[in-house]
Amino acid sequence: MLRWVRQQLGFDPPHQSDTRTIYIANRFPQHGHYVPQKFADNRIISSKYTVWNFVPKNLFEQFRRVANFYFLIIFLVQLMIDTPTSPITSGLPLFFVITVTAIKQGYEDWLRHKADNEVNGAPVYVVRSGGLVKTRSKNIRVGDIVRVAKDETFPVDLVLLSSDRVDGSCHVTTASLDGETNLKTHVAVPETAVLQSVANLDKLVAVIECQQPEADLYRFVGRITISQQTEEIVRPLGPETLLLRGARLKNTKEIFGVAVYTGMETKMALNYKSKSQKRSAVEKSMNSFLIIYLIILLFEAILSTILKYAWQAEEKWDEPWYNEKTEHERNSSKILRFISDFLAFLVLYNFIIPISLYVTVEMQKFLGSFFIGWDLDLYHKETNQRAQVNTSDLNEELGQVEYVFTDKTGTLTENEMQFRECSINGIKYQEVNGKLTPEGCSEDSPDGNRHSLMKEEELFLKAVCLCHTVQINADQTDGADGPWHANGIASPLEYYASSPDEKALVEAASRVGVVFTGTSGDSMEVKSLGKPERYKLLHVLEFDPNRRRMSVIVESPSGEKLLFTKGAESSILPRSKSGEIDKTRIHVDEFALKGLRTLCVAYRRFTPEEYQEIGKRLHEARTALQQREERLADVFNFIERDLELLGATGVEDKLQEKVQETIEALRLAGIKVWVLTGDKHETAVSVSLSCGHFHRTMNILELVQHKSDSTCAEQLRQLAKRIKEDHVIQHGLVVDGTSLSLALREHEKLFMEVCKNCSAVLCCRMAPLQKAKVVRLLKTSPEKPITLAIGDGANDVSMIQEAHVGIGIMGKEGRQAVRNSDYAIARFKFLSKLLFVHGHFYYIRIATLVQYFFYKNVCFITPQFLYQFFCLFSQQTLYDSVYLTLYNICFTSLPVLIYSLFEQHVHPHVLQSKPVLYRDISKNAHLGFKPFLYWTILGFFHAFVFFYGSYLLMGEDTSLLGNGQMFGNWTFGTLVFTVMVITVTMKMALETHFWTWINHFVTWGSIVFYFIFSLFYGGIIWPFLHTQDMYFVFVQLLSSGSAWFAIILIVVACLFIDVVKKVLYRHLQPTSTEKAQMYSNRVALSDEFIALQPLSRARNQLSKISLLRQVQVSTAWTPCAASRMGKQHAHLLEECWND
Repeated sequence: MLRWVRQQLGFDPPHQSDTRTIYIANRFPQHGHYVPQKFADNRIISSKYTVWNFVPKNLFEQFRRVANFYFLIIFLVQLMIDTPTSPITSGLPLFFVITVTAIKQGYEDWLRHKADNEVNGAPVYVVRSGGLVKTRSKNIRVGDIVRVAKDETFPVDLVLLSSDRVDGSCHVTTASLDGETNLKTHVAVPETAVLQSVANLDKLVAVIECQQPEADLYRFVGRITISQQTEEIVRPLGPETLLLRGARLKNTKEIFGVAVYTGMETKMALNYKSKSQKRSAVEKSMNSFLIIYLIILLFEAILSTILKYAWQAEEKWDEPWYNEKTEHERNSSKILRFISDFLAFLVLYNFIIPISLYVTVEMQKFLGSFFIGWDLDLYHKETNQRAQVNTSDLNEELGQVEYVFTDKTGTLTENEMQFRECSINGIKYQEVNGKLTPEGCSEDSPDGNRHSLMKEEELFLKAVCLCHTVQINADQTDGADGPWHANGIASPLEYYASSPDEKALVEAASRVGVVFTGTSGDSMEVKSLGKPERYKLLHVLEFDPNRRRMSVIVESPSGEKLLFTKGAESSILPRSKSGEIDKTRIHVDEFALKGLRTLCVAYRRFTPEEYQEIGKRLHEARTALQQREERLADVFNFIERDLELLGATGVEDKLQEKVQETIEALRLAGIKVWVLTGDKHETAVSVSLSCGHFHRTMNILELVQHKSDSTCAEQLRQLAKRIKEDHVIQHGLVVDGTSLSLALREHEKLFMEVCKNCSAVLCCRMAPLQKAKVVRLLKTSPEKPITLAIGDGANDVSMIQEAHVGIGIMGKEGRQAVRNSDYAIARFKFLSKLLFVHGHFYYIRIATLVQYFFYKNVCFITPQFLYQFFCLFSQQTLYDSVYLTLYNICFTSLPVLIYSLFEQHVHPHVLQSKPVLYRDISKNAHLGFKPFLYWTILGFFHAFVFFYGSYLLMGEDTSLLGNGQMFGNWTFGTLVFTVMVITVTMKMALETHFWTWINHFVTWGSIVFYFIFSLFYGGIIWPFLHTQDMYFVFVQLLSSGSAWFAIILIVVACLFIDVVKKVLYRHLQPTSTEKAQMYSNRVALSDEFIALQPLSRARNQLSKISLLRQVQVSTAWTPCAASRMGKQHAHLLEECWND
């Protein structure tokens, strides 16, 4: 416990060194100097709170909010000094808000605790004392040997010791970690692979030295030292030997592994990345408004205090005969009395700050986010995937997007690769009916016959079949004969690969005669035109983004050592010394112009001496514990040189459905689209043209292949000049990764100027971090535009996290993008519905919600301020304490909440078909200073009408009751409060365009509830109330006809000007949105309209109307989404109108 406390305080860092030493089966050295290292236990903790810290931690987090902390201060002031209102008036709403939020957060955390306990209590088998012992997952310690059976998930991060296979290999799927469903092969070191029984493993004496835990799933550096009799054998350990917690064992009966990282130090736990908190523009506006209202509050309190003392300067008002001061009051300090009075006025006016605003906004965001998941238009039937909301805090930000940054592969395209062309030895080939046909030859030409492959063609196809990470379906390789006895295979082999490119190439090779039939141990088997050949796999030089290539070193059946390499042409061609380099480069450019993805293939032969040198260097680099990556990179560069070029491949990635329409719609909405891709320049430009990102009429500007700052700056200046000269023409800009780095280094301002004047920007050859830098550049520019990034792969994660709104595509490149995104959709085309409909609705709803909250609180508190002029600033309250408490909680809370969930000011189909309407809400148009000023002035105006209207109508003649009884101050205050509740509720009704039965219920129900509550509250003597000033007040008020007349007159007077203003503006200066509303209203149908039609047409119309009514009933609960039925509704409306 003490060590944990020291760690939390930072006095005792958990890892003192860069490496950890693990004794397998916890056989520690016997000498006395050894001090065991301390490791974390295997408990997973995803919860935020414990039983002990929930209350203090949750309260601390909630009181960090300005409004909550402010009301806490007010509540404490009410407890400490004599204030005009009871502490309950501030304490109860604060308690309600804090309690609701705490219950919500506590419930969510309880669910996390429940999930944690289920995981930590899962049964596992551990080798101890020479046998298998069943225990719970949380009891596993670092160094324990763990057994995992087929289809089980790994409970810790394990180094593989052995499996049921002789070669010590096993297959796993990491779908729960990175979403990749392909089978990955992991291999044990040879010395432990033979230990397949518990008894043999129990005798193992070995030590593992490895790096301390880190989050990178694909990086592991370590070595194992095995003691065998008198010698010690050292073997390198890398990612291929590490089995990650959360991965699942496949196609292997059982494995044994030693635990190296446990609990919160496993790579899965370290990837529980707490994303940086993104705040929406609406939330920032809300905080600004709170500060302005806080200033108004302070001004009112100070003014009231000063006026009180100014009034009391006259002796007759300072101490009237009916309110003489005590001796203590006469002798008290004037400064203390001033402060006390100031605080009392602060308490009196404190409700101008809407405490329930935060909790209402949270509920609106949380409940509103469900509509995205329920929207059938965002459901992809083929993959059975619906839209997913990972954070509800940014719903309204979807309606404010100004820049969209999109990946290309898998986002704009299907990421389903189809082999189209290849270049072998300077000759272009196409696949025609399962034959590799040279360009210009007919289909039945003997040159294209698969049984007469030339030597160069066969070598090229073998390179494609051997240099990859493709796996074969286990059902086809688990036969008794093994994968290399393939003569009897009746059906084509089913391949799995993490890269769709590799799968497409291996499948294409198999169709034209060179078939990869599987692996066994360290052997790879291919069948060339029916003849099996076995290649021994010696080394794999893994792909990495910096090298942009991968290689394998194999031993051919003749004993020759060969290196096969494939990768981007920029990484292969400069390293090639022979082959048809120039012709291949031309062919690669031609493939790219057609929009094909290109790879170059090369090979190298090694002499025995060269191979011996390579083997030695690789072993040294792979067993290094320090700077292993850098040393491996140097060795890989040493090996992958002096290559002989074999050829290149061209693979087509088809565009997704409706990509062109979506990009055009985004452009009409005023959103600029940037495509950020790692693809080749020509390929990227070709796809941009085909998807409508670039138009054929657009002037394409290029900033590519610059090596120095000076040339880059000069080119930028020329581009800026061209844009100014041709300001009428639309421009598109193409930038590559190297030029971008130079531009961002010294010429950021000039680069931004060029980009902002271009309609579309394409960045090619981009590294993942460069994508994030570009997003950050736009995000932090002086205009501070709202950015959205969308992608499907792990290389898009940094971009997605950097943008204001991150959207993941549920594609074929894993789930990392989806896991790290704010929203996830199955296809790019769904982006238009997400922004133009959901984003539009969410923004309008929450903008109105925020403004309305401030408006109704100005209406609420301003009469209280005005009343002080009539009571000599004695701090007498106008309203009863119960009304003060329940105004925001009960009487006016539900109508605005229901509005913020269901409002549709324009039909969803109209919003989606007219993207230009999106411009009406851009740049936070509805939460700017002008709308805020309008709502605030309207609130003050209504408050003045409430107060002075009631005063003029009833204040002079107080004897308005039939029995001659007089109205008192509580009756006057109740009249003002009644008028106010009805007016602010009716104001919400005026703002509502889309009425459902729920809106009617809560709107009229709120008014009815107020009347019923007031009758009960004032009609009964409640024994638990200390005083009951309101007894029979409300009943007396309602018994006066004059009071009813005053209520109706004042409500009409308040709302009349608002209605006139709306009508005039709508007809004289309508916005695009208001025109769309009028268009929607015109196509509304009625039974009278049907009755005027001929009988045959009337029948047809009536059948459509009956269908419409069914549609309306079925879509009543999903008004935020233009579902398929909603579209049908709109089409029927238009069709009926046209008829």
